Amino acid sequence: MKKILLLGSGELGKEFVISAKRLGCHVIACDSYAGAPAMQVADEFEVFSMLDEAPLRAAIAKHKPDLIVPEIEAIRTEVLLDVEKQGFEVIPSARAANLTMNRDRIRDVAVGLGVRTAKFNYAESSEALLSQAQAIGFPVVIKPVMSSSGKGQSVAKTEADIQASWDYACAGMRGDRKKVIVEEFINFEFEITLLTIRQRNGTTLFCPPIGHVQERGDYQYSWQPQAMAADYLKAAQEMAEKVTGDLGGAGLFGVEFFVTAKEVIFSELSPRPHDTGMVTLISQNLSEFDLHARAVLGLPIPVIECVEGASAVVLADREGKDPSFSGVSAALQEPGVDVRIFGKPTTRPFRRMAVALAKGDKALDRARAAASKISVHVSSTH
Repeated sequence: MKKILLLGSGELGKEFVISAKRLGCHVIACDSYAGAPAMQVADEFEVFSMLDEAPLRAAIAKHKPDLIVPEIEAIRTEVLLDVEKQGFEVIPSARAANLTMNRDRIRDVAVGLGVRTAKFNYAESSEALLSQAQAIGFPVVIKPVMSSSGKGQSVAKTEADIQASWDYACAGMRGDRKKVIVEEFINFEFEITLLTIRQRNGTTLFCPPIGHVQERGDYQYSWQPQAMAADYLKAAQEMAEKVTGDLGGAGLFGVEFFVTAKEVIFSELSPRPHDTGMVTLISQNLSEFDLHARAVLGLPIPVIECVEGASAVVLADREGKDPSFSGVSAALQEPGVDVRIFGKPTTRPFRRMAVALAKGDKALDRARAAASKISVHVSSTH
């Protein structure tokens, strides 16, 4: 039985724990607050900030895990680099966790490998941001180098927007680096997540591409498969294989691309299951969480099958605690629809609390209709 230390215990971690438990693993779920979604299904849990070096080292020393599996970006990754040298295995690798904790580092890796990215630069003040934006040309996309789920991301259309974009990015930052990435606004036709699986023994595998729509930098709904030209898909797969191959290790990666009328452009990479990939809970024979578990455990993945499917998120609209949900029964009356309630103990505006899933014909319309029937109710925190 493999012992897994899970760093971060959100809804993606919860589904990963379920997949790993089904394969006989013992899981210790860690997060900065008690009652986090993955803790509800894990064997044990620890509560501490992943950015705090001492308790992170203490948890690793206490549990002596076979595998350390990060679920979030905001981790004191220097500790992971250090414990990897001591013989602990970090998924997919400590270098991958360290590079992808900050968007600037993974972007630099992609450029170094000759992968096409949006034109970009960095800024550590609003004044520097203005000059970089002028050099790239408006409109520009501005985002913190370290955040989760697109928090702090905005589009500055003119110089007048720069200060507000800087303030918004600073408010959305995780960790302790006041630094933003400023990039050209890509006039894309659609964007995709290409779930890419590096196996311990075997070739790199790809799930059919997932289309998604974001608002406020956060995914709202996704669908699979996203139709795209065969040569564009091949280009995306080649770029994904190049970057994940450089990062090394085993596991599933969420690799995001912009697709324009003329080309495919690398956007971002997460070395773990991806929020847009929640659609695979209903669209694939093996979900992204099953695939991640199999890959990290060195188990075979003979085939990935996919039917038309979609996901749509259910958001909270206010701050509160002890959420309850109405409309679930109405949502589930539609054939081919499923709902996952994450079990987060508190809410805040736009916090993702559940997801509606649908498969079959017009899956996206049906997933969105199901999500729209569900409401989140809370008692106020004040």
